Amino acid sequence: METTEDVLAAVGPRLRRLRQERGVTLSALAEATGISVSTLSRLESGKRRPSLELLLPLAQAHHVPLDELVGAPEVGDPRIRPRPRKMGDMTVLPLTRRPGGIQAFKMVVPETRWTPEPQTHEGYDWMYVLNGRLRLHLAGRELILEPGEAAEFDTRLPHWFAGAGGPVELLSLFGPQGERMHLRARPRQK
Repeated sequence: METTEDVLAAVGPRLRRLRQERGVTLSALAEATGISVSTLSRLESGKRRPSLELLLPLAQAHHVPLDELVGAPEVGDPRIRPRPRKMGDMTVLPLTRRPGGIQAFKMVVPETRWTPEPQTHEGYDWMYVLNGRLRLHLAGRELILEPGEAAEFDTRLPHWFAGAGGPVELLSLFGPQGERMHLRARPRQK
């Protein structure tokens, strides 16, 4: 097991390697971070102990997370193992584990739901069709969404959905009212 001293001793060489891989001089890095060249040199050689005040601007200048600079140990297994649930005639796989905020689901919706029964509830929904076609009734209007298409709506509007011409697989991001998905169609002009 690494000691704190071992972790801190590895920061200097990691900083030097990162700077050199990016082809940045000590002078340029000093200008970008506001840290003197001598302090940067001492950090890289291990003659200066790294502190949060020094590491934060370096992480920002190199565009890397702070834990990459200090070589933080890997966090446990980040994979989720969703268990499918049946909700009526739909199969739902929760993709997020934390309660509250926006929740992500993969849903498989059958075609068999042909009689629209619109519902309303608090929240905001964003749906993205992965496979199949989605028949969406929203506030009295019917839409057919193809793979790669998305819809977002306030769930206080009467809504209902089913597969169109077969089952449909979709991703759904559902959040409390006011939390909306924002997508830009094209990059901002500089």
